[in-house]
Amino acid sequence: MEKWSRPRFSITIIVSSLFCFFCISIPQANSQPPSPENFLRCLDKQPSDAGRPNSAAAVVPTNSTFPTMLLNYVRNLRFASPTTRKPEAIVAAESETQIRAVIACCKAMDLELRIRSGGHDYEGFSYVSPVPFVVLDMYNFRRIDIDMETDSAWIQAGATLGELYYNIADKSEVRGFPAGVCPKVGAGGHFSGGGFGNMMRKYGLSVDHIVDAKIMDANGKIYDRRSMGEDVFWAIRGGGGGSYGVILAWKIMLVPVPEKVTVFKLEKTVGNGAVDLVWKWQFIAPRIDRDLFIRLEIKPVNRNRTGGKTIKVSFIGMFLGLPDRLMSITNRSFPELGLKKSDCMVMKWVRSALFWANYPLAAPSSILLKRVSTNEYYWKRTSDFVNRPISKPGLVNIFKKMIDLSPFPRRVWMQWNPYGGKMSEIPSDSTPFVHRSGEIFMIEHFMNWYEPGEGLAEKFIGISRRFREEMAPYVSKNPREAFFNYRDVDIGTTMTGANSNSTYGAAKVYGVKYFKGNFERLVKVKTRFDPENFFRSQQGIPVLS
Repeated sequence: MEKWSRPRFSITIIVSSLFCFFCISIPQANSQPPSPENFLRCLDKQPSDAGRPNSAAAVVPTNSTFPTMLLNYVRNLRFASPTTRKPEAIVAAESETQIRAVIACCKAMDLELRIRSGGHDYEGFSYVSPVPFVVLDMYNFRRIDIDMETDSAWIQAGATLGELYYNIADKSEVRGFPAGVCPKVGAGGHFSGGGFGNMMRKYGLSVDHIVDAKIMDANGKIYDRRSMGEDVFWAIRGGGGGSYGVILAWKIMLVPVPEKVTVFKLEKTVGNGAVDLVWKWQFIAPRIDRDLFIRLEIKPVNRNRTGGKTIKVSFIGMFLGLPDRLMSITNRSFPELGLKKSDCMVMKWVRSALFWANYPLAAPSSILLKRVSTNEYYWKRTSDFVNRPISKPGLVNIFKKMIDLSPFPRRVWMQWNPYGGKMSEIPSDSTPFVHRSGEIFMIEHFMNWYEPGEGLAEKFIGISRRFREEMAPYVSKNPREAFFNYRDVDIGTTMTGANSNSTYGAAKVYGVKYFKGNFERLVKVKTRFDPENFFRSQQGIPVLS
């Protein structure tokens, strides 16, 4: 693997006394009206890499490749409609110099900047804005440099989790990293929102294993952990790095994994005891051996031939060990689950990523390198946290509401992810990700549909909102918590554009739901590091007036 010293990808920290040579020069604001052509001209007036104009990395709506570049990383087709505002340009930067040029021209032309690493933001914030904007696409920044002597790695922000897992496995079969189960998610956004995954009970979140980072501020200056300071380093590990600057890369510490792990999936319906099992799971899953993670996937199903509509619950497990020890643990702590050795599948840790991503298990591990999807659809997601067990009557009511509100074949469904283990040992203010020891499990709510149309979108989003209202008695309160990486505009937004500096009050509405007591500290860090609020979005961290 090539070293970080390669000029094209260099992210070396410049000694501050010499840095002024590289700082961006901002033309007078509003000196050019915001048009794609003027933006390209502005790019080429900025310092560039030798022999290559900055505009060579950009495409504008008149380019034939523009629709493909935009849609390749649009994960939610709600934001790919003809009426969705399109960016003035998409810049797939290949160097830090080009990123500086993008920042300078967005400032000069009063354009908002959207930073896209994988495109999985649930409300499309990395490629949608209500005001004129530019997309800085980080997919060329995807180098991964692993040092097995120190069990560490530098991963650039545009690399995906699948690329990270594949590269780790290429170096070692007994090292891994605690992060999410969707291989196409970009590291830039995933880590900056916390990094939630199926090894969290053993190792905590991704952010708990990040030891350094590279970030470019609104003046084009690059910082590492030492130069940015501990407050900024704290803020970008869970508080949304895009509110502070352009995350260029993260330094992570790898964790030990067994040579072989065990996965399983058991399905139960209400007719064969799902209510009792889900009720019991709430007490067992957060307290069981921390090598074991059991996710619930709860879906309404319509079995016309065998009794009509019911609820199917899938118990999806990941165990950092072999079936014999797993069976000993479940037989002792959760015998009601009825797990048998024949239910268990043994595989290398990297192969378990295919299982969790619902890839064919016979596929080669290289499928984890696939970045572009061909089967995206329309959806709405929300989140909740539960800090006390839901009663059996409560579960019955929830299941009934799921069936009543599901317009089959479309349906409302959920994933429940257990806490406990390492998560309960980490203080809630150690990173901005505040949802730690007080939680039993986290819920992700799903509503998917597969046909375009504003009417359909309104219908299915309305169903999602009604089901979330039905869940209110069973989840956290004052505030009703939400996970920052599962963005939801229904819990509040701020203004963007020229008047966006006066958004503290509106931002606090969603800020305390995402971050609780950590929100105020995030605002103070933001005010110091990005005082002009250049890096902003509808759910960004605001500055103090």
